[in-house]
Amino acid sequence: MELTLLGTGAPEGLPRPDCPCAACATALGDAARAATALLVDGSLLLDLTPGIAFAAARAGHPLGQVRQVLLSHPHDGPAMEVPAGLPQPARVPDGRELTLISGQRVRAVATDAPGTGYEVTGHDGERLLYLPPGAAAAGTSGPEGPAAPYDTVLMDVLGRPDALARLREAGVVTPDTDVLAVHLGHDVPAGRETVRRLTAAGARAVPDGTRLTVGPPPAPGVRGLAAGPGPAPARPPLPRRTLVLGGARSGKSLEAERRLAAWPEVLYVATGGTRDGDREWAARVSLHRERRPPSWRTAETCDLVPLLAEEGPPLLLDCLSLWLTDAMDRVDAWDDAAWAGGGERELRERCAELADAVRTTRRTVVAVSNEVGSGIVPATSAGRRYRDELGRLNAAVAAECEHVLLVVAGQPLPLKG
Repeated sequence: MELTLLGTGAPEGLPRPDCPCAACATALGDAARAATALLVDGSLLLDLTPGIAFAAARAGHPLGQVRQVLLSHPHDGPAMEVPAGLPQPARVPDGRELTLISGQRVRAVATDAPGTGYEVTGHDGERLLYLPPGAAAAGTSGPEGPAAPYDTVLMDVLGRPDALARLREAGVVTPDTDVLAVHLGHDVPAGRETVRRLTAAGARAVPDGTRLTVGPPPAPGVRGLAAGPGPAPARPPLPRRTLVLGGARSGKSLEAERRLAAWPEVLYVATGGTRDGDREWAARVSLHRERRPPSWRTAETCDLVPLLAEEGPPLLLDCLSLWLTDAMDRVDAWDDAAWAGGGERELRERCAELADAVRTTRRTVVAVSNEVGSGIVPATSAGRRYRDELGRLNAAVAAECEHVLLVVAGQPLPLKG
C-alpha cells in the first residue's frame, strides 16, 4: 500500500496565517506544513484541505484516480470547494466498514474527540491507522475481536502522547510499527526539539509530499521511498538511557516525564522519601503525582541498582541528587573524620556501582539530576563536598547515556545524542 502525505500540519497549517509567534516565524522550508491530508494508493483521499490539488501535483500524484474522499474531523470556516473530478467527501459512521472499488477495506474508528479515525487494510493485509487531530482511538477491537498490529499509524503524537500509549497497551502499536506525527501546528516546539521529542516517543515526522510504503520495510531501518530519489529517512533509534539535568524549577522533571508520556507502563522511582510533617515537600510530591498518567506506578526507594538490573517497563528516576543525599547519609559523609576514615571510598564505590548499573541495564531509563556546580561556591565544607560529589556522579551517569539534556528556563538543550 502506497501512502503519500500531501500535508502533515494542523488544520490551520504551519505557519498560521498572520500569526507572529516564534514557531510560525521559524516554520520555513520543510518545516512549513499544509493541513494534514493523506492519499492511499492514489485512489483514497483522507481529508480534503485547501490547495489539495496543488499539493498532489507537487507530490507527483494528481487526484484524477481518487474514487473516495473521507473526512476525519469537522472543518470549521467557510465551505470548502471540492476540486473538479473528485467525489463528494463523506464521514463514515463509527464502526462501519467499506470495501472500496480499488480493493482496500476501510473501517471507521470511534475517537474521544470530535471526528472519526480510519483503519485501512490493503490488498496484502497491510494495515494503517489514521486519527484526527487531538484524538485517541476509543477502541481498537473490530467485529472479529482484538485487532492485529498496525504497520503504520498517523496521529497527533505531540498533542496526545497518551493516545499512543493506549495503542501500545492494546498491542496494536509494536516496535515494528512506523508511527508518523501529523497535525503538527504552531504549538509544537521549534527546531530540532520536535525531532527529539518524537524520537523519545518512538515516532518521527516527515515533510509534506513524502511518499511511503505501508507494510514490511524493504530493508532494515528503511520504511519506504520518499517523493524523490533515494530512501526516506529511517526512524531514529529509541534512546535507552537519557539523563536530564537542570537547576531548581528549571522544568527538568516535567521534561523527563514528557520523554516517557507515550509509553503505557512506566515505573516512577521517587528517591526523596515522604518527609513526614513537611507540608511544602508534600505539596511538591502531590503536584508531581497529578501530572503522571494513571497507568504509571510509583516506587519510593533509593535502591536503584536492583531495579536497573531487572527486566520491566521504562524507569523514570527522580532524582539522582536526592539519591546522592541518601548515599552520603549512609556513609556519614558529612562528618570529616568519617569521610577521611573510609566514607569517601565507600561513596565512590556506591556511585560507580550505580553508573555501572545504568551502563548494563536493558530497560529504558530517564534519570533526573540537579546541576548545582554553576552557582555560588557553598559556604560550608559539607555543601562543597555535596556539590563536588554530585558533579562527579552526573558526569559518570552521563558517560553511560545515549542522550543528555540540560534544561534551562524550561528549554531542553541537548548536550549529547
